[in-house]
Amino acid sequence: MAAYTIDQLAQLIDHTNLKADTKPEAIKQLCQEAKDYHFKMVAVNQVQSELCAQELADTDIHVGAAIAFPLGQTSIAAKVFETQDAIAKGAQEIDYVINLTQAKAGNLAYIKEEMAALVSVCRQAQVICKVIFETAYLEKEEIIAIATIAKEVKPDFIKTSTGFAATGARAEDVRLMKETVGDAVKVKAAGGIRDLETLITMVQNGAERIGTSAGIAIIEEARFYLTRHRTNQIKI
Repeated sequence: MAAYTIDQLAQLIDHTNLKADTKPEAIKQLCQEAKDYHFKMVAVNQVQSELCAQELADTDIHVGAAIAFPLGQTSIAAKVFETQDAIAKGAQEIDYVINLTQAKAGNLAYIKEEMAALVSVCRQAQVICKVIFETAYLEKEEIIAIATIAKEVKPDFIKTSTGFAATGARAEDVRLMKETVGDAVKVKAAGGIRDLETLITMVQNGAERIGTSAGIAIIEEARFYLTRHRTNQIKI
């Protein structure tokens, strides 16, 4: 069990706006909120990387670009280019969606090739690489197989979901992913995490990063909890 201050909780959160119809003003607001609450990262569509980099200059808050989002149905070469372009425009973290067509076909060699290519680009640029599984579409055995590849290739994180599928993060999937990769890779839970209780559940099951558009509500709920219980830490 670990104890978290408000700032430590905020540092678990990737503050997210991945809506297709988001205006530049909303992205600027997202960045200001990230500064106000000291979230770890802003998670945005790749094309918004440059704007976020400008808004978050001279802060320790990372810009996170979503690659091949949300379907993952582009070639390895396309994902590599999109990643390189995002990094050139200021992205410090990359969250890419695997090719689910190949995963469901059992073509694990393709999944490994794709992962190795994206991890290599990120390693060369010294940015963080996260691999989105989209667990809503995967069976238990498929999750284990892809996580086993990750244990070998070693991205920084494996991640449950985009938030665009029928279901998002599930505690059992987070636990399975973490049990498979052990300490070799971290796990990010995302999709449907909208309150403090769910965040705590995900962390208890092995998540070390949380992707959510409800970060402000979660932190305010945590503040209320700390005030009510007259403490400055939440035990997880």
